[in-house]
Amino acid sequence: MRILALDYGSARCGVALSDPTGTIATPLQPIERVATRAGLGRVAALVRERGVERIVVGLPLSLAGSETSQTAETRAFAERLRARLPDVPVDLYDERLTTRLAARDPSRNASEDSRAAAHLLQSWLKGGFRGSER
Repeated sequence: MRILALDYGSARCGVALSDPTGTIATPLQPIERVATRAGLGRVAALVRERGVERIVVGLPLSLAGSETSQTAETRAFAERLRARLPDVPVDLYDERLTTRLAARDPSRNASEDSRAAAHLLQSWLKGGFRGSER
């Protein structure tokens, strides 16, 4: 099962994709302005082209675990994805510290946003999905 992870940002959204076995997360090109019609269209195209069966969107919480204005914006984005792709489950998953992990991993030829999405997805694949929100 292929899973697509999105590290949402209004200007740029990090993107990562799992291999078919759900073992490895690979960062892809980020999507600019993903919340626009064109950006959502790019996500829908990736879902079709790559056979994605689930999307995981990083949920930005404060270090203390509370919600912020960015959390509300991300939840609204996830709802737009669900409306655009009704046959693909969209989960929200705690993304705390993924950007810090991505910053420590500069050796890959991928944007920091997409490296953060890959860390998010790798965590989700390792069993964290039990704590996902829908």
